[in-house]
Amino acid sequence: MDVQAAHGVAAAGGSGPSLESVLAGATGSTSVIDRVDAASASGSGPGLVLVGVGPGDPDLCTVAAVRAIQAAEVVAYPVARLEAEGMAARIASPWLRPQQRRLPLLFPMVEEAAPRRRAWRQAAGALALEVAAGRRVVLLCEGDVSLFASASYVLLALLEHHPDCPLRLIPGITAASAAAAAGAWPLALQRQTLRVLPTPDDPAELEALLEEAMACPEGQRPVLALLKLGARWRWVRPLLERLGLLEDALFARHVGWPDQLVAPAAAVPSEGEGSSAYFSLLLIRCGWPQVLPDTSPRLG
Repeated sequence: MDVQAAHGVAAAGGSGPSLESVLAGATGSTSVIDRVDAASASGSGPGLVLVGVGPGDPDLCTVAAVRAIQAAEVVAYPVARLEAEGMAARIASPWLRPQQRRLPLLFPMVEEAAPRRRAWRQAAGALALEVAAGRRVVLLCEGDVSLFASASYVLLALLEHHPDCPLRLIPGITAASAAAAAGAWPLALQRQTLRVLPTPDDPAELEALLEEAMACPEGQRPVLALLKLGARWRWVRPLLERLGLLEDALFARHVGWPDQLVAPAAAVPSEGEGSSAYFSLLLIRCGWPQVLPDTSPRLG
């Protein structure tokens, strides 16, 4: 099926029940929990599986992800341009089969709301049409399908406009988890919390977050995972140094890819090649719990 044709049909279709009613199973629709359970039980029948493929290394795809990918007849994946390969498709490429049909779905990288909403609904429509034609479909998503994920927007659009489409979600390894593992860096211990958020654009906002974290009782101070660090590293690094948090932070760039860099943040300059890559993140430890092994080293 032509992608643009599928998008056109989806855009022309009428709206379904409200998202709240679909989630609750009202208005005669099947609740989302029951639909997911039914799709998981059937397995081999037509349906849609949203698959998290992890941060970059194909070996970090779960067994469930690989099985779903290899069982699919249609493999969909997000692209910024229809002629582009797509990062999620690159990650999953070792597990794809030649006979599978590829379905790139356009997700424009723009700030305006209208084009993004239109793209999410069109993507949901294209996927629903494939399933309605009796096909097994997967939508690949970099990282995890539920954490700052393009697949989450498609999921919401499906629940709103295609409430009867059978679906299943397979979680994936997040970049923060992969970075922590690569750096031998415990993410959270005991009563600590983990805060995962995009890096703020405003230095004052980040400083307030860090000061709030440092004000928590010792042993309960949170760990911050700052995603989409990018060029903000130029001012984040000196801020951490001023607050005394640089030595206990971990910098990661292109996690899971051949050019991966995982290093103590103090060893990464604020300027220089690759320091401002978009796909970079920072793990900040604001404190340790009181009960640790007697010989525990200070981890970077």
